[in-house]
Amino acid sequence: MVKGKALPHERSYDLVVIGGGPAGYTAAIRAAQLGMKPALVEAAKELGGVCLNWGCIPTKSLLRQAELYRLFQRAEEFGLSAGEVSFDWKKVVARSRRTAAQLGDGVDYLMKKNGVALFRGRGQLTPLKDVEVHVDGDESPTALQAPNILIATGAHPQSLPGVEIDGESVLSSRHALALDECPRSMIVVGAGAIGVELAYFFNTFGTEVTLLEAESQVLPREDEEIAALLARHLENQGVCVRTGVQVRKVHARQKGGVAVALEAVGASEQVEELRADKLLMAVGVNGNTRGLGLEAVGVRLGKGGVIVDNQMQTTARNIYAAGDVIGAPQLAHAAAAEAVLAVESMAGREVEQLDHDGIPSCIYCQPQVASVGLTEARARQAGHEVKVGRFPFAASGKAVAAGETDGMVKLVFGSRYGDLLGGAVIGSEATELIAEIALARRLEATYEDLAHTVHAHPTLSEGIKEAAADAFGEALNT
Repeated sequence: MVKGKALPHERSYDLVVIGGGPAGYTAAIRAAQLGMKPALVEAAKELGGVCLNWGCIPTKSLLRQAELYRLFQRAEEFGLSAGEVSFDWKKVVARSRRTAAQLGDGVDYLMKKNGVALFRGRGQLTPLKDVEVHVDGDESPTALQAPNILIATGAHPQSLPGVEIDGESVLSSRHALALDECPRSMIVVGAGAIGVELAYFFNTFGTEVTLLEAESQVLPREDEEIAALLARHLENQGVCVRTGVQVRKVHARQKGGVAVALEAVGASEQVEELRADKLLMAVGVNGNTRGLGLEAVGVRLGKGGVIVDNQMQTTARNIYAAGDVIGAPQLAHAAAAEAVLAVESMAGREVEQLDHDGIPSCIYCQPQVASVGLTEARARQAGHEVKVGRFPFAASGKAVAAGETDGMVKLVFGSRYGDLLGGAVIGSEATELIAEIALARRLEATYEDLAHTVHAHPTLSEGIKEAAADAFGEALNT
């Protein structure tokens, strides 16, 4: 196959991708690189999906602004005087929207650069395994034929049973990112990544935030010790953290706002009511599978979304799926990796099965949290005898100099061979530091490999070297 740009009148392709988010546009680009002729179908005005437009990118912009605001408030600590620190809420939100728009233009450019044919409209599979592109107001859909199809339609926020997200009192994360005013009070239901990040953000700008989580800890998928540290820091910043509680009922108040009835898990007779101006639902997302015609072509759905095998193929031959639509981990970088795997599989390449434990998890509040591999508890449950190394940033020269001493590095090793099983970081730049741990784990590094690699001084990354040494009693700086 020869790579080339598709002409506007052509309707036959080597791959049709439905959905232009991280999985979709990555798949289209990789297909073009492999000499395939790809087409991309996207219903939204902007390319980039939720991640670029209403998730990863705008939230990171807002969180950076919150971080700077807190730093300005600490000016005296650094011998600086900034006067009275204030903010313009509309400008804070506007900057995040500009950031998303700028990167969205970049995705448009990449489609043109790689010769990807772009079709605007809703993609739907037909029994013949063609893809019809439906445009509102147009009675004649465009039919696209291809031997391979990739479903990358992403996901949408879910709510609790009986609780409607109305965009006024009860918000999804998308609504929360574009509020006209900063609310005086907010209840956040769900203390996963989205809930924690937005609780931190709104609290920083003066909102009275209560964070509710049904599990026994915030960030339920993370290491228990790391999660406990984060909860303590959030509380010190002013967030009210409530774990082990579940929402029983939500109702709108006559004078505006919401009232939430909650109870301790397992104690239904003890009902408590909380009130706030806004309620943010951050209890996860569900795959966008409606209206795609999946049943007609034999694509089966499971609890997490579209069912795929280890090559990302669905239960229908030559129809693949990637990204949030297939369920956990529902992360942009995982979506891109799944998309590349799918395209290389359909191109007949030998592919390496995706190691889901090797996909980093990153939470961008302050202090940041990042992890990869097994937690200490999961490693023990899997039957490993482990050694655990820790290094507090309070002992890091760089962290002290930067005024960022909150947090630690925690590494988990197999005790017999010193093999790295997993690691987590809580603290400044944790989401950058995790890459070294992820690479070390992928390369089957031992504690000696990490402890004996010379790290520049002073850097935060020295904490990884020190934590590795600490696991086997060789730490020099703690």
